[in-house]
Amino acid sequence: MREIRLHDTRSGGLLPLKPRDPGRVGIYACGPTVYSRIHIGNARPFVIFSLMKRFLEHEGYQVTLVVNVTDVNDKIYVAARNAGVASEQLAREMTDAYFSDTGALGLGRPDHEPLAAETMGPIIDYIQTLIDKEHAYESGGDVFFRVRSDDGYGSLSHRRIEDMDQGEGVEGSDRKQDPLDFALWKAHKQGEDTFWESPWGPGRPGWHIECSAMAESLLGVGFDVHGGGSDLVFPHHENEAAQTRAARGHELAGLWVHNGMIQSTGEKMAKSVGNIALLHEVIEGYGAESVVMYLIGGHYRQPLAFSEAALEQARANVGRIREAARRLTEGDSPAALDGVRDRFFAVLARDFNTAEALAVLNEWLREAIALAGGNAPGDSHLVTGDQHLGTGDSHLREMLGVLGLESLLAPVADAPEQVRELAAQRDHAREQRDFATADRLRDEIAALGWEVRDGAAGFELLPL
Repeated sequence: MREIRLHDTRSGGLLPLKPRDPGRVGIYACGPTVYSRIHIGNARPFVIFSLMKRFLEHEGYQVTLVVNVTDVNDKIYVAARNAGVASEQLAREMTDAYFSDTGALGLGRPDHEPLAAETMGPIIDYIQTLIDKEHAYESGGDVFFRVRSDDGYGSLSHRRIEDMDQGEGVEGSDRKQDPLDFALWKAHKQGEDTFWESPWGPGRPGWHIECSAMAESLLGVGFDVHGGGSDLVFPHHENEAAQTRAARGHELAGLWVHNGMIQSTGEKMAKSVGNIALLHEVIEGYGAESVVMYLIGGHYRQPLAFSEAALEQARANVGRIREAARRLTEGDSPAALDGVRDRFFAVLARDFNTAEALAVLNEWLREAIALAGGNAPGDSHLVTGDQHLGTGDSHLREMLGVLGLESLLAPVADAPEQVRELAAQRDHAREQRDFATADRLRDEIAALGWEVRDGAAGFELLPL
């Protein structure tokens, strides 16, 4: 196995992946809080860690990927009240929508997708352990974690303990021994329609303890990679790490790997800001492959700008790869391209750099087609129709499979009747030299996800 290095937030540098159990890798990535449909930003960690699993499996590891669902949270109570429905019903409906929306990306499912509501026993046991070890205390039906009892607190987010605000506002402040302490269990309040019984009275868990319990119940302590968005470093992941150190005497995870935020108009995309683009709507508008291409088009640790232009560029990149793949024959790739293929996987091994890997993949396509005497995708004199070049596609299948874009190798589906009719109308307009109408019809065809390409034998339709 080649050495794989990932950026660790705690140390601030690239560290080698050294699995706790040789040959096996456990990954836990924080999933969404299901109070509404997820947006494109919520999809980035789902895509990044799903593809990281594919890459590690390609490298010979057995990988267990866990992505949780936070279905017990204050935001769910608020959203349910505003919608006039039960919080349990809203959480269930939005969980189903999340599974549907991410399923449409075509990347498959994580190995485990635990729900907080179904992990209540381990959560309560975890809290009791922290109380028994005097790292937590009950106060008025709430239970709080003693932040100053953990000597390692702040080691993940690199903040001074005095500068940390848990973001809990004034809620429970009169019951805390220290303003820095955070809630492990919240007593039931009037108007909250879902709650659980506990040794401290009815209520529900805090956000942070949910993930500690779900991660440990499936992966144990000291698993290999804990992932999530960079906005979770503090307080969420800092608190997860502290809880585990206090309860178990060990670190929760070996590496903490965080993806950058998706930004719209210069600020983080968020439901609270109101600048969201819902995932299912983006997929409907641009196609699943284009969405995946967009999300892996930058290094996972860097912010990613969201715009229609960026999605259009991703769709164009998808189209070029699909066109190139269509022209290659199935079978072994030339040995002359082995070095390019090897560089593709080498750049992924250096902090999972999908952006650089895509550049290497495009280099492979150019060289493959050049070896066969053709022209690169996007050239003005492409091979068209069913003409193929004598270069095998096995490397391409291998690389696209790791990037979750293997569908680009599938045979081109027949265009829908509506698209074929518009293309015929455009062809007629071109014969009549009505180029304004032809251009308008071309744009309508593109809006439906198809490209019309003219050739000596007539037009052909290709999915974008």
